[in-house]
Amino acid sequence: MTLLRLSPLALSHSRFALSPLAETLGTVITLTRPNPEPWFADWHTRERPAFTARLDADPFARGLLRLVSSTKWLPDFLAIPPTGGMRTRIEGELPAVAGVSDTDARAQLERSVAHSWQRHDLDWLTGHGWAPRAAELLHSCWRTLVAPDWPRRRALLERDVTYRAGLLAAYGWPRALERMSRRSAWVGADAIRFSRQPGPDHVISDEGMLFVPVSIAGGTWLCRSPTGRYAQVYPARGIATAAAAARPPHALDRLIGAGRAAILRELAHPATTSELAAQLGQSLGTIGGHLAVLREADLVTGTRVGRRVVYRRTATGELLATGRN
Repeated sequence: MTLLRLSPLALSHSRFALSPLAETLGTVITLTRPNPEPWFADWHTRERPAFTARLDADPFARGLLRLVSSTKWLPDFLAIPPTGGMRTRIEGELPAVAGVSDTDARAQLERSVAHSWQRHDLDWLTGHGWAPRAAELLHSCWRTLVAPDWPRRRALLERDVTYRAGLLAAYGWPRALERMSRRSAWVGADAIRFSRQPGPDHVISDEGMLFVPVSIAGGTWLCRSPTGRYAQVYPARGIATAAAAARPPHALDRLIGAGRAAILRELAHPATTSELAAQLGQSLGTIGGHLAVLREADLVTGTRVGRRVVYRRTATGELLATGRN
């Protein structure tokens, strides 16, 4: 197995962060693959024809994305740790992508080919300036596929971080990292199992690790900077698609009102008032008023985590929303 080893100091310096670049990479990988996870199917069907037509018109883009979507080793110059914490902007990430030489880019791509489950050649590596071309491709994909929906996706990602930060404060890192991916797990006192595949251990520096949620991705990957900083990208809890799915009429709406019913359904995953407002497209005042009524009815409860209050359904709220305890 592949382990990430952290000293107590490295663990104390580990943080959550957001990465628009990782979000874009997860998006294009999912769109390049023909068979997405079922919960991405509608979005995939809607977006893939135009995306595929674009790749067909650009051999470099088609070759690069076909490779990164079918390998167990992403090129290091595409998988880089974010540097802006929770405020990372893609404009701050792309220079590191574009700054890699052709020699280094080709060596990294050849390693990705060696770890792919499909056959690839690199005939699409024509001309020069491959890393800057990759950066421009990802920037273009960000603008067309991710940026229009970024406020909603960001709210979902922040909600995942809020949830895990609450677990971290109450129980420590092992609980915060629980179920981060199908393969990850805490091992012993000082290590995270990143993969069940055999591989060398990675020793995390005293800077600590970054944990980066993404909303559209079918798996997890490891990022490493030239300075040795590591980040683990993982699928956030929940789904972000280009538009919220329409919900059919429900008896719950008639019983407690559509606004309160929407909040109760949304609290399948704990959230703050601001996260609920962003996810549901409502004002903070409206959400706060509905939450007050739901709390009085013992359908939701709030727990303070630092400066924020995280709401979750009570057992009664769970029964009303889902029909099960």
